[in-house]
Amino acid sequence: MSGPAKQLRGRAARLAQLMPSGSSSAARTPFVLLVVLLLGGGLITLLLLNSSLNEGSFQLSELKKKTTDLTDEEQALQRDVDDRSAPNALERRARELGMVPGGSPAFLNPDGTVRGVPAAGATPSAQPSAQSQGQPSPMEEAPPSAFLPPSPSTSSSITARETPERAPAPASGTPAPTTPGR
Repeated sequence: MSGPAKQLRGRAARLAQLMPSGSSSAARTPFVLLVVLLLGGGLITLLLLNSSLNEGSFQLSELKKKTTDLTDEEQALQRDVDDRSAPNALERRARELGMVPGGSPAFLNPDGTVRGVPAAGATPSAQPSAQSQGQPSPMEEAPPSAFLPPSPSTSSSITARETPERAPAPASGTPAPTTPGR
């Protein structure tokens, strides 16, 4: 028996009967369709993914622009607050509201004595008469620092521990009454 004319026997013959002896292109068609569908689905998925990433990128750039605009607006508002809280602006605003600078302050020492001589502030009724006479009003004479609270170096603060148990001495120089039990 020579090469191609060989006949299969036994188990190989039975298996050969199960295999189609014709062309094998019919078995390849479903496989090729499956591969084409997988590749097409992958390309469509990549296209959709790329589109959603681009949309996210546009939203991100829009949000960054809004953030920049809001930051600029916040800084402008902060400048306005700083300008309005400047001492000169507060003084001008206080004058517009009819406020007058206070007089010389007096401070109460921890031992109950009064330091300084209290003086009354300028009265609003005094302003029109001073202006009608061509003299500067007390408001115009007062320096801007008259509207500011006294500095910590010139005033003494009284805490609960430092508060004396007796009443403070009056400014007129009469002795203060002491509390009983001392």
